[in-house]
Amino acid sequence: MTAYSHADFGLARIGWTSELPHDRRLRVTRRALTTGADILNFVATFSLFMTSGPHLLLSAREIAAQIRCKAVSPVEVARVHLDRIERLNPNLNAFVDCRPEAVLAQARDAEKAILRGNKDELAPLHGVPLSIKSSIDVAAHLCEAGSRVRAGHIAAEDAPLVARLRAAGAVILGVTNAPELLMAWETDNLLYGRTNNPWDLTRTAGGSSGGEAAAIAAGLSAGGVGSDGGGSIREPAHFCGICGLKPTPGRIPSMGHFPKAGGPFALIGVVGPMARTVGDLRTLFEAMAGWDDGDPSYGDPCAAPVAVREIHDAAVRAINIGFFADDGRTPVTNETRSAVNRAASLLLSCGFRVEPFRPEGLERARQLWWEFFGTAGGMILGPILRGRESELSPLLREFRGWTDAEPAHSGESLLAAWLGRDEVREEILRQMRKYPVLICPVAAIPAFRHGERHWQVEGKTVNYLDAWSYCEWFNLLGFPAVVVPMGYSDEGLPIGVQIVGRPWQEEVVLAVAAKLEEQRGPCAAPQLAG
Repeated sequence: MTAYSHADFGLARIGWTSELPHDRRLRVTRRALTTGADILNFVATFSLFMTSGPHLLLSAREIAAQIRCKAVSPVEVARVHLDRIERLNPNLNAFVDCRPEAVLAQARDAEKAILRGNKDELAPLHGVPLSIKSSIDVAAHLCEAGSRVRAGHIAAEDAPLVARLRAAGAVILGVTNAPELLMAWETDNLLYGRTNNPWDLTRTAGGSSGGEAAAIAAGLSAGGVGSDGGGSIREPAHFCGICGLKPTPGRIPSMGHFPKAGGPFALIGVVGPMARTVGDLRTLFEAMAGWDDGDPSYGDPCAAPVAVREIHDAAVRAINIGFFADDGRTPVTNETRSAVNRAASLLLSCGFRVEPFRPEGLERARQLWWEFFGTAGGMILGPILRGRESELSPLLREFRGWTDAEPAHSGESLLAAWLGRDEVREEILRQMRKYPVLICPVAAIPAFRHGERHWQVEGKTVNYLDAWSYCEWFNLLGFPAVVVPMGYSDEGLPIGVQIVGRPWQEEVVLAVAAKLEEQRGPCAAPQLAG
């Protein structure tokens, strides 16, 4: 390794040196802590790249900046995250496969690259620790999608999006928990059990990307990737107080995801970034998005050839924004209504044109979404599960009970659903000519207690499937949507709002979301993350 002075990294002043084998460095560091001042320096240095204030966690961009200027070493950043996983994961159950030696090997490579080259040539995620949902292929890691049917399945290679994140400099920590075959809005399975919400361990982190949301919110990971066919990025982000992007189908390659987003499901299922800030969503999106069929490792012939664009501030502020706090069918909590109204008010106060507006056709979109997600989804899973019914988790049995109670699609019924989807999509897009961006709730409620199935909201009963209808519309329609934390319930649970745009307008919704986040100010991390 190239020799360098102890001033090259901030941690060197307390005895850290990369000239020793990595399995000895921590012992050297401990040996150097011989005085109270040394210990205080050590704690302060480690806190530098994990926190930016009381109960605030650094963003992925901030961690990358600290690494780039050599304030911290990628190896020590990795070690801190591995330490947090060791300490906090037993209560959260977010990670299901984390291999510390593999993580440290990646971090050492990142460190060597810093020492060799110009910091301006480093990739934007250089040394940043990320996590991946366990339904997405990460080479040499489990990809079981929470199912005994897939128990022990090891991915042979990275999915294209994972390869792209590595090319952007990311250190992959491992994979996170999900409900069996992703068919639930909470995370629990027979392989690993349930994932708990870092804000309240008696409540769910959501699903199906609940492991990702819990890990990111608690600082076990700086960001990551989930998937979403009916709110599975956005509902967990809302429940755990982080940000998430459901992109337009095809904007980020979904190859290497299980179950495969094929047939009718390709219209509604996507993969997308999850992070603590909107800026981090943008960085992860830029790293993963786009069509590239030239390299079999990075490319996906099914991805859309849509380049990432820069959106000028003047163009963003010229957009009319419509908002609605409920859909007229499924009531929302008072705090949820307040969060939507606050978001509208904040954007109005910084120069946006924001007006009340709720598109017609949302209820029809909800009904059609179930024709794709429920009816067609059940048919797609049927052959996978045939003969293994006795091994299914309670959550998947529940889902199959719903789908088995309805007739399977015929050619005629599937065609009718497909045509209906195109009709309602055209109708809503026509209305959005005036309001290209919408603000609305993510769900009717904040994070619920494990096992709950209905809730009383504004004197009405809200059932399990109805609570997330605010997400389901936009899967059916193929619209991009970003979740931004915006408030808290009376119990101190986070509440997010959705920023929704027209197809292929991820850059627009991210720009609006960034303005909203800026006006809102910093969000605290859960106490568990401290």
